[in-house]
Amino acid sequence: MQLRPYTPADAEATLRVFHDAVHRTASIDYTPEQITAWAPEDIDLAAWDARRRASWTVVAVIDGHVVGFSDLTDDAVLDMLFVHPDAAGRGVARALVDAVLAEARCRSQPRVTARASRTARPAFERLGFTVDGERPHNEVRGVVVPNFDAHIDLLPAAPD
Repeated sequence: MQLRPYTPADAEATLRVFHDAVHRTASIDYTPEQITAWAPEDIDLAAWDARRRASWTVVAVIDGHVVGFSDLTDDAVLDMLFVHPDAAGRGVARALVDAVLAEARCRSQPRVTARASRTARPAFERLGFTVDGERPHNEVRGVVVPNFDAHIDLLPAAPD
């Protein structure tokens, strides 16, 4: 597996990873209506690319194919973490999160926050994030798609 910075040429591949991860993996925890609202078929590719370029985005590549990606925003939010279902269980999410946290440390960000889906919550917890609470009324395109607030502290706690 190789990690590298996102480029505009990755827009279509990362959108496909997102779509397949939501439709195939997250569908075990969400209704068809929620899945369609979260990852509709008509996402604008230019807007998708602009959002990736507005963040620090890293992609994971295996055998020349983009299999995952993650974003870190300027305000220390791990905004996206998606792995293609065919690459599940290969350490892709861990590698992406490690890269995002390393970048956050380089920026001297003391904490990274995330919004984890029901599906991703166990992975975030395994990766060291603390779940702060459920967001039961989170809406996506007018549909309630519950998720969780989570965080990870990057700097050691000050001694008492």
